[in-house]
Amino acid sequence: MAESKGKSPAIELEVGERTVRISNPDRVYFPARRETKLDLVKYYLSVGDGIVNALRERPCMLHRFPEGVAGEKVHQKRLPHGAPPWMETVRVKFPRYNRTADELCVTEIAHVAWAVQMSTVEFHPWNSRRADTEKPDEWRIDLDPMPDCPFDRVRRVAHTVHEVLDELGAVGYPKTSGGSGIHVYVRVEPAYGFTDVRRAALAFAREVERRAPEDVTTTWWRKDRDPRLVFVDFNQNARDHTIAAAYSVRGNPEGTVSTPIHWDEIDDVNPKDFTIATVPQRYGELGDLHATIDDNVYSLATLMEWADRDEREGAEEPPPPED
Repeated sequence: MAESKGKSPAIELEVGERTVRISNPDRVYFPARRETKLDLVKYYLSVGDGIVNALRERPCMLHRFPEGVAGEKVHQKRLPHGAPPWMETVRVKFPRYNRTADELCVTEIAHVAWAVQMSTVEFHPWNSRRADTEKPDEWRIDLDPMPDCPFDRVRRVAHTVHEVLDELGAVGYPKTSGGSGIHVYVRVEPAYGFTDVRRAALAFAREVERRAPEDVTTTWWRKDRDPRLVFVDFNQNARDHTIAAAYSVRGNPEGTVSTPIHWDEIDDVNPKDFTIATVPQRYGELGDLHATIDDNVYSLATLMEWADRDEREGAEEPPPPED
């Protein structure tokens, strides 16, 4: 679309104590309502505390769309070239390839604004922080519906997840995925490596499957899953596996947002209602629904016991994830 590629004069925004230059502010990024690059920046500024809380001190992979979401998507681990000196990074290792990458490490909203200037739409943080990137402090429960799964089934599974979390004494923080699923995050002690956190997540997923076998699968190979069920994707806790952060926009024409919700919204929520056009008002009224996540830290000890039990009883182990 020629109009979306036209250049408009750059502008400068005062973002906290920083000045962020936005080039091509009028480039259309989201064709459904013709929202622009500048609209995207303004969206992230409107949820500033929330997106910074979701990304703070975490290595962050960027999904960039230089021509808007109708164009090519670039998966970028390394901080883009040309970063100002006040941008922050954290170095992470990729042993399988014997490489390292200096990834974005957000500590203030200007870091987010500059990343958007570099055409970032989606922010995908690790579940560990800069202090020790090998020890996750966030357990992620990803309710991933298979192709023929209705959203009502995702809702039911979310309630089962809530029930099991309550019995464990864990506080879960749900959000829409920005697509067709629901994510639930739990803050955990950074006492285990990625392999153990993934084992704990698998043990939890199996318990949810036991309670809702008509709705849930933990089958590893996609081709073997019932397409009507919800896959509880424990593998999102593996090293260098990331999903869109709370308040991250998604790279689709409507500009949907991965949006924190209350548990009592599960039965009525429509993820398509949460977009860069609607979430700012909701955020202004409700604030960051994940703001207290750091106050509710859960020990994975019980889940590790469940994992040991499952293995003793001969549960099939999925293959190890690739780094």
